Amino acid sequence: MTEPQPISSPLGTLSRREIPDLVRSQLEALLKQGDLQGAKAILVPVQPVDIAEAIEGMPEAMQAIAFRLLSKQEATEVYEHLDTSVQQVLLEDFKRQDVLDIIGNMSPDDRARLLDELPSKVVRRLRAQLSPTEWQSTALLMGYESGTAGRVMTPEYISVRENMSVSQTLERIRTLSPVAEIIYYLYVMDSDRRLTGIVSLRDLVISSPEEKISEIMTQDVVFVHTDTDGEEVSRLIQRYDFLAIPVVDREQRLVGVITIDDAIDIMEQETTEDIYALGGVQSDGDNYFEMSLWTVARRRVVWLFVLLLTNTVTGSIINSQKDLLQQVVVLTAFIPLLTGTGGNVGAQSSTVVIRGMNTDELRLLGPMKVIFREGIAGALLGTILGTLATIWAYFLLQVNIQVAFCVGVSLIAISILASVAGSSLPFLFRAIKLDPALMSAPFITTAVDVLGVLIYFNLAKLFLGL
Repeated sequence: MTEPQPISSPLGTLSRREIPDLVRSQLEALLKQGDLQGAKAILVPVQPVDIAEAIEGMPEAMQAIAFRLLSKQEATEVYEHLDTSVQQVLLEDFKRQDVLDIIGNMSPDDRARLLDELPSKVVRRLRAQLSPTEWQSTALLMGYESGTAGRVMTPEYISVRENMSVSQTLERIRTLSPVAEIIYYLYVMDSDRRLTGIVSLRDLVISSPEEKISEIMTQDVVFVHTDTDGEEVSRLIQRYDFLAIPVVDREQRLVGVITIDDAIDIMEQETTEDIYALGGVQSDGDNYFEMSLWTVARRRVVWLFVLLLTNTVTGSIINSQKDLLQQVVVLTAFIPLLTGTGGNVGAQSSTVVIRGMNTDELRLLGPMKVIFREGIAGALLGTILGTLATIWAYFLLQVNIQVAFCVGVSLIAISILASVAGSSLPFLFRAIKLDPALMSAPFITTAVDVLGVLIYFNLAKLFLGL
């Protein structure tokens, strides 16, 4: 058997996507041979997030062995990046002290996220093992509603007073930096712990040691409340190019901060939920590809069942026009073209509007301007598609000119209808406190199918004089 070679290529020459795969393959080969020292050496130059991804792709029997090769500090950092399912598997393999070391050293927000995913029985066991301080900081976050700023914030920040000097503040940073998640911003509080200002590390470095914090702090502080929606927090961090944003309670007292890495996680989760919702798939934040097939089917069948019922209306309309279809059979051939085009146009409009809602791009336009704009776009699209469909039907399919014109005009009308429906329904559902992404897709499909078929048949009667 050929002995595996250590990673010979410098990690810097590889793309970030290639590193976890290379580390995983080398680890598996060395662990199969029992070369623990070689496996440990491989992990030395690798970033924690890459180690976590490498471990996630390994066989379950090897995950715990690979994880135990890490030092205590590395183990905590890597553990925070692991998927929840892998975290639970590793918990079952750890000894009691191993659990205490890892869970106790995690930041409170990551610890709260982990405990929130674990079964209640496991949480009760871990609670008994955590120190009162560790449990109190975690329980504080878990007490806030899911999806809010309070749930994802970390209480590990550095606060200062206005009367402190720059030199005193720098010394405070040196003392507290091992337990603080962020040191780039320092938060100024009064005697009642109310947030009064903010100082960046850059401001401290370029200021003289004798200057007071009150002289260099920024008083116009952008902050969020504990009940602010996580998506709104992410937008604020993105808008102002922050590395972190402070979180205050109802009395304006500072209770935590949300860092940019947590904001990115929120944005990724929200975007994933919106994409799933646009496809009519229910999502509660779980990894879709780790669900059982029964769960996958159950979450996808809901809206498919709704569409099945509503599409019976379309079938009923077509059935009611059987006399017309018997006289002009060729009309039947264009029904899929019309309904399919309408559905696609409506989906395009709803997608851009929902995305604009999420990014606040529509804030200055307002619903009516957006709907009018999409209606004009639908008319232009319909004119282009209708012209092409008329030419195609008349010259290539050899249908009579009345039917060809009927198809073309129907496409224009259906495109306008689909664009208006696709742009207006998201606003309607948001106004009545429903998820625009989840609700819009099935209703747009239903509206376009039913009304589109009605428009088509009535235009056919008009053009054909029936």
